[in-house]
Amino acid sequence: MDFCHLVTRQQQKENTNFRVGSSLVGDRPIVIMAGPCAVENREDLIGLALQLRQSGAHILRGGAFKPRTSPYSFCGLGVEGLKILAAAGQASGMPVVTEVMDARDLEMVAAYADILQVGSRNMQNFTLLQEVGKVNKPVLLKRGLSATIEEWLMAAEYILAAGNSRVILCERGIRTFETFTRNTLDISAIPSIKELSHLPIIADPSHASGRWELVNPLAKAAIAAGADGLLIEVHPHPEEALSDGPQSLTPVNFTRLMAELKPLASAIGRTLEQPS
Repeated sequence: MDFCHLVTRQQQKENTNFRVGSSLVGDRPIVIMAGPCAVENREDLIGLALQLRQSGAHILRGGAFKPRTSPYSFCGLGVEGLKILAAAGQASGMPVVTEVMDARDLEMVAAYADILQVGSRNMQNFTLLQEVGKVNKPVLLKRGLSATIEEWLMAAEYILAAGNSRVILCERGIRTFETFTRNTLDISAIPSIKELSHLPIIADPSHASGRWELVNPLAKAAIAAGADGLLIEVHPHPEEALSDGPQSLTPVNFTRLMAELKPLASAIGRTLEQPS
């Protein structure tokens, strides 16, 4: 941590927190971001957004530009996806978070998104990090596939050094030898970040596991470990999803998860508040 200054506890002892819409990120309330991996069509997304809001989600997630392993996979609707996401956010009263993949698209994505996501594959895209650091929007920075905690915090340092202090770290699983799950959720990263940095941290149990039946227990483990929120993939019909269906909860299962998280949050001195 010799080269990190702005992100460390030595620089700032109190936790960073800030508002996104009506939600306070990084404080006592736990913030839930939920939605499909990719925006597919307007009708389904608006209907899903209304259900998610009713179940207690605070922020709507959805991908318009999707970095996929195969160039032949569905890579998102692009600008049209951004417009649909913004419309669903407005209809449900939720802010939206979506990924920006290229610094050249930053102005366009920022026009529709309330939070800019830098995905795991771009965690060390230093040009992109510097550019999102110049934008007056919160940034969700996902941990790289094989990034150490120090490398992750160094990436966040780029954003803060460029002038943007509203950074949310996201533990989304790292690549290990295990093949049963898509990735391995590093629970220890959550309290480690809390010790090293003042930045808020959330967990993405959907990408960490790649299996919807593991999302609930991993989500609970992350909250118990001190995560400030969760990023959950939800799709109205996971079996028909164009992207990441096997790791997506149905709206019914998401509602069940929210109900199960409330007593856990209370037990550890946190709250899971219904969106205002």
